[in-house]
Amino acid sequence: MNVEQFLSLLEAHPHQSLRIVLPNGKAIAPHFHITEVGHVVKNFMDCGGTLRKTETCLLQTWVFVDLQHRLETTKLAHVLRIAGDVLPSLDLPVEIEHEAGVVSQYPVISGSSDGQTLTLTTGLKHTACLAMDLCCAPATQPSEKPRIKAGACCSPKSGCC
Repeated sequence: MNVEQFLSLLEAHPHQSLRIVLPNGKAIAPHFHITEVGHVVKNFMDCGGTLRKTETCLLQTWVFVDLQHRLETTKLAHVLRIAGDVLPSLDLPVEIEHEAGVVSQYPVISGSSDGQTLTLTTGLKHTACLAMDLCCAPATQPSEKPRIKAGACCSPKSGCC
């Protein structure tokens, strides 16, 4: 879900409480704060030598001892609107950064309302080789062996770092 879709969702459900559900099915404590709205840019080179760039809108959560704190949809939409100087585009995907043992980022994949609470569902991020055409092409079927380019998979001469 990108920032524009996220804002539309918040604004379509004004003054509702927020619930954020992590991929493991557990919800972030209802008295969470959004402590940062960030524009995160990652410039990198994949293992095949291609320069790449990713960008996200990162909303950092924080759970404090003030159990009465409750962030609602209208307030979060306002916070996102005033963060316009930080966010160069409404097309950025929205991710939630949360600490539960370790700090992790979760893409917001959907939202639904029961009329009182807007529930935001998050998904998982995964790593992958972005240069499969230079390295190994994975098996498409469990019984199939991986296809290997000339030389060995990720060998010094494969073009894969």
